Amino acid sequence: MSRIDETREFIPVRIAVLTVSDTRDLSEDRSGDVLVSRLLEAGHELADRRILRDERSEIAEQLRAWCRDSGIDVVISTGGTGLTGRDVTVEAHRDVYEKEIDAFGTVFTIVSMKKIGTSAVQSRATGGVAKGTYLFALPGSPGACRDAWDEILQMQLDYRHRPCNFVEILPRLTEGQRRK
Repeated sequence: MSRIDETREFIPVRIAVLTVSDTRDLSEDRSGDVLVSRLLEAGHELADRRILRDERSEIAEQLRAWCRDSGIDVVISTGGTGLTGRDVTVEAHRDVYEKEIDAFGTVFTIVSMKKIGTSAVQSRATGGVAKGTYLFALPGSPGACRDAWDEILQMQLDYRHRPCNFVEILPRLTEGQRRK
């Protein structure tokens, strides 16, 4: 069963938060605020925070820029994961991924089902890796951001979490690139 191993030292990671919205600014970004407060409360560092419009190429370019930045380990985006024509965050993420973390979306759906029932089917939360950086796309509601952080990311971004976590393999994400 999963647990926190208190014999291990906590290792903070540097996290960038991206809100995707055609209508919000920082003063109205409740979902981004949830993520920022949760990651800081957990002991991580906020490396950057931005808001972008629902434009696939702009989102993908921002993700790529953060993946090139050695001061960023994780990117969490919120918004643009639905089914409407303007919801392009998932496609932008997949334009950048080198590897998709398939189970992230599955686990998020399981967590969501407990809260919102079959409405969880409309979420397209996703996770992946590019250039040694973790990338996660969450729905735009504060509740979805709380659920994703509290039920998945808080544990997986904690080096002390057992039996395994994302932090302990962070230095190994680029192994294949070094072998070339």
